[in-house]
Amino acid sequence: MKLITKQFGELEYTQEHVINFTSGIFGFEQLKNYLFIKIDGELFYWLNSIESPEIAFPLIGIRIIDDKYHDEKGHEPFGIVTMNQEVLKTTVNLKAPVYINQTTKTGFQKILDTEKYPIKYFLFKE
Repeated sequence: MKLITKQFGELEYTQEHVINFTSGIFGFEQLKNYLFIKIDGELFYWLNSIESPEIAFPLIGIRIIDDKYHDEKGHEPFGIVTMNQEVLKTTVNLKAPVYINQTTKTGFQKILDTEKYPIKYFLFKE
């Protein structure tokens, strides 16, 4: 199958590459199927919608920030990154992580009931 994306151009994929979010992602609940993309040498992962290929979320593995951040049902935590032209203003949402299991090809998003993790954590510092 082929997917034409805004970020990556044309991508070839099979069903075994698709990550299914049964409840979608907050604000995008109607979008259930995504490609999980990692470009060699890049810091960020990408979650690109199959139903709406123009929608792509930059992600970062949260354990890079907090190595004690917990798994959830065998799913690895990722934070959605908000990019900014001023690199020091780039943030990651640690409060509502996206959890992905690359073996079962499933994912979900969860709001953590703790004040420990902010919605806007500044990713880079001077």
